[in-house]
Amino acid sequence: MGDVAMTIPVLRALIHQYPEVKITVLTREFFTPFFRDLSGVEVFSAEVNGKHKGLLGLYKLAKTLNIKNFDCVADLHDVLRSKILRRLVHADKYAVIDKGRKDKKALISGKQFQPLKSTHERYADVFRALGFPLNLGNPVFPKKASLSDVTKPFISKTKKNIGVAPFATYEGKMYPLELMKKVIEELASNYHVILFGGGSKEKAILEDFERQFKHVVNVVGKLDLRDELDLISNLDVMLSMDSGNAHMAAMYGVKVVTIWGVTHPYAGFTPFNQPENHALLPDRVQFPMIPTSVYGNKYPEAYKKASGSILPHDIVSKVKAII
Repeated sequence: MGDVAMTIPVLRALIHQYPEVKITVLTREFFTPFFRDLSGVEVFSAEVNGKHKGLLGLYKLAKTLNIKNFDCVADLHDVLRSKILRRLVHADKYAVIDKGRKDKKALISGKQFQPLKSTHERYADVFRALGFPLNLGNPVFPKKASLSDVTKPFISKTKKNIGVAPFATYEGKMYPLELMKKVIEELASNYHVILFGGGSKEKAILEDFERQFKHVVNVVGKLDLRDELDLISNLDVMLSMDSGNAHMAAMYGVKVVTIWGVTHPYAGFTPFNQPENHALLPDRVQFPMIPTSVYGNKYPEAYKKASGSILPHDIVSKVKAII
């Protein structure tokens, strides 16, 4: 989800700088709402678990896509499925993302510790290779979404609205929940806090937080993705792990504070257009092996709660400083 969300600012720059270009985005149907604010962009849904599954499914998909007579193909994913597909889809030009795997391997091995090219710039490089020089500076963002009867109850008209997304795919990327509870309690004393997550387990935890504190609401299980994006676009700040919610907020120009665990911004996954000091990092004296992996799926057991070295007070202070 985060990778898809990170394409949005790049595509927005492309259509603003080259308005004559017509773009077809191939993605899963679930992600279609991400692209709704991009004029001149058509979304084609790949049914990867249905009729487009497997090699035969990719052949059927390519046959359908070839009707569109593309001039260029931009592979922003470079995985087995896209490698096969780009051989089947006809075009005059092809360009593929350079994920910088060698440099990322050096970063997590400790051989070098320096910022790598951002994923946004890697996406932009693909379009540059196709003949569309892109400038990601001075970005343009859409207006806040109009709230519907479904989303209005979750937004406060009298207090600043802070989104909090306390979960991540891997535990090593998550701020310890006992500490996050303190952060939420302190933020709720001054602001309106909206909790984001997914799945029944996360829903139960966030419902418990909602019951315990005033000015805290949980939206898990209450909104579809389109409504959730509407809500996110109306936030004053999003507090998130290194996860998809951070990138979803950033694509709307919302201020984002990120909490990092065993991953690190140097790998290139900082949310779009966010200042460096909006990223709160663990103590690398105490945890010198960070980043232990690019995606947070590998780490020593002792590093599981590395982000706990960031004090709740420091997180709250950062949010207050930028709101």
